[in-house]
Amino acid sequence: MLSILTILSKMSNSTTRLTLSHATLAVRDLNAMVDFYTSVLGFVVSDRGAPLPGAGEMAFITQDPSEHHQLVLVEVPAPPPRSFMLADHLAFRTGTLDDLRALASRLADAQIADVVPISHGNAWSLYFTDPEGNGVECFVDSPFHVGQPYADSLDLSMSDAEVESSTRGKVEGRPEFQSADSWRDAMAARLGHAPS
Repeated sequence: MLSILTILSKMSNSTTRLTLSHATLAVRDLNAMVDFYTSVLGFVVSDRGAPLPGAGEMAFITQDPSEHHQLVLVEVPAPPPRSFMLADHLAFRTGTLDDLRALASRLADAQIADVVPISHGNAWSLYFTDPEGNGVECFVDSPFHVGQPYADSLDLSMSDAEVESSTRGKVEGRPEFQSADSWRDAMAARLGHAPS
């Protein structure tokens, strides 16, 4: 099995570029943590939602109108198992669905098991663990915004147009559905920033 350094080195020589987007923290007292990050550090809650299977309530917080969330706080009664990457991971943004497809291929070549493709409505993601069990998410933004948390299947064998159409069909009627640009402009106003 290839080391994560070897994988990252190969990625740095490829066309896929990753930018650190957000971190997800497992927390014991969600209300106290939300209060600290909002009242002391100046974050704004962009979404807060019902639990996903295996996880407690989640709070998505940001100070950047172009980022739905810079931190996700996930309430857990005890430390999550290292294999549960949704509650404890680093997230990297990339540019296109082809970047995700290329990354999925490299992960397969590196024998990284249990790569989980997920559509969040506002993003299309690959979740996996590195060779030491650290959670990693690599994603590309979709053109939509939908209230979070939201998770559905993602089939990267479909064309870009099919992925977008399938996602739209599943999220159009959900709470807060709108274009990503409209959501960013509203969040900019909420944060006191000029719209994009």
